[in-house]
Amino acid sequence: MTRIYLDHAATTPLRPEAAEAMRHGFEIWANPSSPHAEGRKARAALEDARARVKSALGWDGEVIFTSGASEAAALALGQAKADRRLVSAVEHDAVKKGAAQLSILPVDTGGSLDLAALEQSLDAEGSVLLAVQSINSETGNRQDISAIAAHVHEHGGLVLADCAQSAGKYPLPAEADMAIVSAQKLGGPIGIGALLVRDYAMLAPTGGQERGYRRGTENLPGAMAFAAALEACAEPWAGREVVEPFDMLAQEVRSLGGCWLADRLTDPTPYVRAIAMPEISGSAQLMRFDMQGIAVSQGSACSSGTMKTSPVLEAMGVDADLASRTIRVSIGWNTTRGEVDRFAQAWMAMARDARDKAA
Repeated sequence: MTRIYLDHAATTPLRPEAAEAMRHGFEIWANPSSPHAEGRKARAALEDARARVKSALGWDGEVIFTSGASEAAALALGQAKADRRLVSAVEHDAVKKGAAQLSILPVDTGGSLDLAALEQSLDAEGSVLLAVQSINSETGNRQDISAIAAHVHEHGGLVLADCAQSAGKYPLPAEADMAIVSAQKLGGPIGIGALLVRDYAMLAPTGGQERGYRRGTENLPGAMAFAAALEACAEPWAGREVVEPFDMLAQEVRSLGGCWLADRLTDPTPYVRAIAMPEISGSAQLMRFDMQGIAVSQGSACSSGTMKTSPVLEAMGVDADLASRTIRVSIGWNTTRGEVDRFAQAWMAMARDARDKAA
């Protein structure tokens, strides 16, 4: 039986273009910081990759390569020239742990940042850096970065957009002062990401490589593969024919007593779906789907498998029992309609069996 992978929000498979670029990168093996000819050749390739990443993302600022989204978040939150750090209650753990001190802002039941609470926080003394996900990794809800940035910029603050889930799928928010990007979410390799900044002056330098904002030898093969993966991204991320089976499944979920969480979201993306099944816990569902050759998850990969209620669903006011029965299904660049169909059929069969046994 061919397995089906529907956990692309965690990590998506490596694109062939990225794999080829990475192989070429390993042939340019010298340290890009070395002054000799081999090092200069590596440096030229690194700067070419940087320019290609900027071009593919439509970013006119600077690109600091990192080991991934977590390091990019820590760099931005730790080094931004701002007095206070604000994050929404539905941010990824990597963002919430990216600074020693930060303030958590509430969201509404649809998962969107509470703008009234934001305005109240902005009125306090001191400059602000606000971190907010463009697309939530557990629910797929999209934040209105434009409206959020208008409030923050009016008070002279900075906006850090976590675009780990949106880069390669949607344009970067034009209003963001900084953005977090992860290669592994869009078909690039694990171990490479970037912090995008409008101006280096927004950050306090720490010394080392990457213009003095990051220490460690640059990951040239990863950077080249990152650029190639971005260039291979097409819009839409998945065609309408691929996501169509979700429309049918949504109706069945409601009729069987489950919960299609997109119904309550402010602006859901079609690429991440949170679905609650009646009677069966999320962890039990994961095991049963896995036995049927289908890989899904229970929220963020960093917290999936724990016994704690998802902080994202809790912040949205989702009942703890409902949250415990919720799984995440996320599709990627190589997902097919047949795979989504097979998942939908498996979900309905499992839910009907649970309903019949409970009757």
